[in-house]
Amino acid sequence: MTAEQRTVLITGAAGGIGRATVQHFAAQGWRVFGVDRVQFGKGFPAGGVFIKKDISKPRDIRAIFNQVKKETRTLNALVNNAAVGLGKRLLDTRPEEWEALMDVNLRAPFLCTQQAYPLLKAAQGAVVNVSSVHAVATSVQVAAYAASKGALLALTRAMAIEFAPDGVRANAILPGAVDTKMLRGGVKRDVFEEASVNARLEALAARTVIGRIGTPDEIARGIYFLADNEQSSFMTGQPLIVDGGATTRLSTE
Repeated sequence: MTAEQRTVLITGAAGGIGRATVQHFAAQGWRVFGVDRVQFGKGFPAGGVFIKKDISKPRDIRAIFNQVKKETRTLNALVNNAAVGLGKRLLDTRPEEWEALMDVNLRAPFLCTQQAYPLLKAAQGAVVNVSSVHAVATSVQVAAYAASKGALLALTRAMAIEFAPDGVRANAILPGAVDTKMLRGGVKRDVFEEASVNARLEALAARTVIGRIGTPDEIARGIYFLADNEQSSFMTGQPLIVDGGATTRLSTE
């Protein structure tokens, strides 16, 4: 690693948005630390470090940062991207399902940020929390997921206020419908009239202003914008909605 090379840690690195984010940061010359509970497989950037751990477990988070601190004294960015979904009505959601989702979607960003903070402070870096449009407008059978993403957005605002004296920024990106494994699993919910997954995706795309669903690369570029202290230096505590205009249209239209 050169003295000028910036560093980033990305959770959920093996998923659709995570994988695109890993590749985008690496293409900009950053050294990437990637974390996921499944193997990344081929193509992890040379010079980077992939750590196979489960961030739903606090002991694994401690182990992740023990390893990272052996590799670097600074982090220019932390991307809290890992998440799980749950397609259930609130009244049908079991307490253990709620807790398992919150462990990944909300507790893990809290713990990862705590662990990463000395490294972020040393670099005057940035936290990027991957929230969701469900933090501001939601639908049926995603109550637990929406609650976790809304809480993550509120947590982002609190981080921004608390971290500002140390020169550390915190922002959130709120993706809309993006073509990932999670989205394709989510559209299998019985709230859709269309029979096939592809037909349901097409119906979902038609509800956006732009008329299509997003790509992981488009979200990765938004994450990079928020992480880069040159491009977003005067932004903190803010939600960046990247949803093809879906949340701009009135439901009554």
